[in-house]
Amino acid sequence: MEKLWKKGKDFLGVRYPIISGAMTWISDSGLVSAVSNAGGFGVLAAGNMPPELLAEEIEKTRQLTDKPFGVNLIVIAPNYPHHLKIVKEKGVKFVVFAGSFPSDREVRELKEAGAKIIAFASNDTLAKRLIRKGMDALIIEGSEAGGHIGYVSLVVLIQQVLFNFRDQVPIFAAGGIATGEMAAHLLMAGASGIQMGTIFAVSKESRAHPEFKKRYLKAKAREAVFTPQVHPDLKIYPVRALKNKGMDEFQELQIELLQKLRAGEITKEEAQLKLEEFWMGALRRAVQEGDLERGSLMAGQSVGLVNREMSIPEIMDFIVEGILREIRRVRENICS
Repeated sequence: MEKLWKKGKDFLGVRYPIISGAMTWISDSGLVSAVSNAGGFGVLAAGNMPPELLAEEIEKTRQLTDKPFGVNLIVIAPNYPHHLKIVKEKGVKFVVFAGSFPSDREVRELKEAGAKIIAFASNDTLAKRLIRKGMDALIIEGSEAGGHIGYVSLVVLIQQVLFNFRDQVPIFAAGGIATGEMAAHLLMAGASGIQMGTIFAVSKESRAHPEFKKRYLKAKAREAVFTPQVHPDLKIYPVRALKNKGMDEFQELQIELLQKLRAGEITKEEAQLKLEEFWMGALRRAVQEGDLERGSLMAGQSVGLVNREMSIPEIMDFIVEGILREIRRVRENICS
């Protein structure tokens, strides 16, 4: 096992190259520090939080752990320019980009500030471009994941991206992972580590509302569906979440905005912002208020595999033991 995940461990500077994916309103200083203290790699979710709050969360995380952690920045978020300035000023060592990609100038400035940069690669062409752009590591996240997702499954991304670029930069796999057995096979395929979200969202350390957690623990994999695009004139970033009234309202919002767009009442940029604001508010209602009907219950299909609330140290033990168990089983089968 040490040989399989050495590249990921060395890159992140952690005991286990197990990343807790950034989840808005969930991945705060408490959760992030708990993951890092347990040997994993926590990632603080900036979302579109007020800049001063992000600065506070970074400092709180540092007070709670002396282990490595990252900060996730959403390039399309209105507060992104302020967030970028803060991570540079604070000397954040790992920055994970989502939503889009930083400019060449931003990459250069972050590297000059001592940061390692991680980005999501949804296909081989993009992976090649990101490596040329200076990304230090990539995450391939299949459409099985929760929250904002791409359209391609992890199985395809493994063949398209991991197999072709695993010798160039560390590549972490994400989407639908909830067991050590699955993680073992990803490591054996050449992944430097894994990223998980849903299992950490319902951890004992997670500050998510109790009703939110209960809903996740009872959910089936098939209930985690993604939001379809009503019309190509209005681009959306697909979101995978548990089906509820909130999803129906998002469909209705798309139709309403599409009509206004065609009537010239709003611009595409304004419409896009309205769509993102919907998810920001709906997610907060679900996570903080326990609104299961109209809130956004962002969850990956792995929600069907997560059926008990564990502490973060228990999650780490569960994953690591599963990895060891599966590696031994495979070795025995090959050597017998």
